[in-house]
Formats: sequence, structure tokens, C-alpha cells
Amino acid sequence: MNDIDGRVPPSAREITTGQANRVWSVDGPTPYILKHYGDPSRAANEAAALRLLATHDAPAPQLLAAYRYNTPPWTAQTALHANPVPADRYLEDLAEPLAAIHRIPGTHFGRLAGARQHRSWSNYLHNRLHTYATAAPTLRATALLLHQEVEAGEDSIQPVLLHHDLRPGHLLREPAGSRLLIDWELATFGDKHSDLGRLAVRLDLDDPTPVLALAARSDPTTESRIHLYWHIHLLADAALSTDPVVRERASVRLPRRR
Repeated sequence: MNDIDGRVPPSAREITTGQANRVWSVDGPTPYILKHYGDPSRAANEAAALRLLATHDAPAPQLLAAYRYNTPPWTAQTALHANPVPADRYLEDLAEPLAAIHRIPGTHFGRLAGARQHRSWSNYLHNRLHTYATAAPTLRATALLLHQEVEAGEDSIQPVLLHHDLRPGHLLREPAGSRLLIDWELATFGDKHSDLGRLAVRLDLDDPTPVLALAARSDPTTESRIHLYWHIHLLADAALSTDPVVRERASVRLPRRR
């Protein structure tokens, strides 16, 4: 794949769907997906995640080439002959590939590359909550409540790989029936239940109960952790989203001091 240099070929077809990056489908002897990133740390993180996933034969695209120091930074990934899983089958079809991802052990807590690594899961969560409270001072009281919940919770979590951006459109089904997860730029090492809390936010649920079906076991401890992570990811949206509708929708679901 020496001919891939990050530039967009004239025949490329843009398939961008998000706001932060631009994506093209490139035809040729070996078709591929070219992705340009607005944030070099996300480019580095996705490349690191795809390399790790390849070593575990995990359900994801293969990384063909990458360069984070270009302007813009980019990755090239295998083109997939697959379609998004229908919404009414999403949770059922997600179970197997997600379990495979969560079996991959981590080496630290936090993003795989391009960001600070943390010594514990609670340290990572406290850092994220501080970031959200700094970005949105009006939400500091909510952030403090969540800080207290993190402090009171379990701190013996062993890190595993998280996708951390699960949503419809990021799970594909190949003609042979295999399911693949795409868009790994937010991949993180941490508690697998955090993936479920974030999924509940991305599915726009009023509570995370439906995603409990994806938990390996469901007991009061599991449910309380997923609720905590759901609230943390809601706080992230309320503090950092550039879409006022998303910010408001997240804000009204946040816990309030009694």
C-alpha cells in the first residue's frame, strides 16, 4: 500500500457523516477508506486501537497506513462490504462483537495514545469530571455529586478495551453475517460498563435499563455502575457538545443535588 499518502484521489467519494472528520471511499486495486482528522490525538488513538485490535483478530477494520503529523493527520483503513445493523437489531447484534472487544486487556487507564495515561480508573474518572466542570461552571454541583459517587465506588477495576462511541451506524454487518465495529478514535482502556453507559446516551434513552442486557451479569452493583457512567457521559454532552439541542437534552437528565 505504498501508494497511499493521505491525499484525496480525484476519484474518491466523500462519505463524511460527522462534524470533526472528513471521510472518503477510495476505489482502486485495493479499495480503502481515507479519514482526515481535525484532532491529531484522535488520529493517533484510532491508529493505536486498530493496531491492537488486529493483534487480537477482533471485529474491526484493518489499518493500512497512518500519519498523525500531516496537516491534516490521516488514517487509511480497509473498505468493508457491510451495512449498518438495523436499529431494531442493534443491541442483539452488538452483544458478540462487544464481548470480544471487552476481552482485550489494557495496559493503563485512558486513551490508548495521544492523551494522558492514568494509574487507576477512578483517577481517570476524576480527571474527566474536572474537565467537564471546568468547561461548564454551571454544572459544577452535578460534577461534585458524581465525584463523590466515584470516590465511594469500587477502585479495583482491571482495564479492558472500550470502544467508547457505540451508536447506530458504528456497528456493521457483512454479507456473511459477521459484525464489525468501526470508528475507534475515542477508544479507551477502562471499565467495560462505561461502554454501556455511553451507549445509553447515544441511544437517547431516558434511563440505561435497556442496555443492561449487554452486561455479563446484572446485579445492583452492575446497575449502579452503569447508571453512574450514564450520568458521567451525559455530563460530558451537557458540558462539551457544540450542539445546543444535545446539551439541553443531556442536561435535563442529569442528577441534581437534593
